[in-house]
Amino acid sequence: MDAETAELKLLDTAERLFDERGVQSVGMDAIRTASGVSLKRLYQVFPSKELLVEAVLRRRDEAVRSALTAHGAEAADGPYERALAVFDWLAGWFAEPEFRGCAFINAFGELGGVAPQVAVIARDHKEALRAYFAEQTDALGAPPLLADQLALLANGAMAVAGITGSPGPAAQAKAAARVLLDAARPS
Repeated sequence: MDAETAELKLLDTAERLFDERGVQSVGMDAIRTASGVSLKRLYQVFPSKELLVEAVLRRRDEAVRSALTAHGAEAADGPYERALAVFDWLAGWFAEPEFRGCAFINAFGELGGVAPQVAVIARDHKEALRAYFAEQTDALGAPPLLADQLALLANGAMAVAGITGSPGPAAQAKAAARVLLDAARPS
């Protein structure tokens, strides 16, 4: 198996197992067995588990950013609607059978204190969400603080949905976001 194929199999497998069980409870042997990649090839591609975790998170970051941007562009016309569309996208994600919470919140909770690069990736991902909201709120002429508040609502919904297993927090957060957006609209 070539390195590129092995890398894709390892990333797919690690992402699935980390989502299902958490990062710390999944060993490299479990990833090797589930992926079908030899242990030698695994360590050639990812010399450490920490590097594998970082690669999984970077790939997830790219996928989430792309999906969110595409959803906002397709589902909404204007910054007000694009800001609210984030919560519709979250509702769809929360309703997926394999949803186990936000990978970045989960990884930070497990490793943020001992794996500095994981903490950086998680923070950068959360900052990207806030920046997406800032693009929308800036276009509305709303106060800069509103982007922080919307990001807080979205991240809170992710945490609660991950714990409860319900997509309901997305709708609740969307309702609160609508109130904040309406209050920030110029008169």
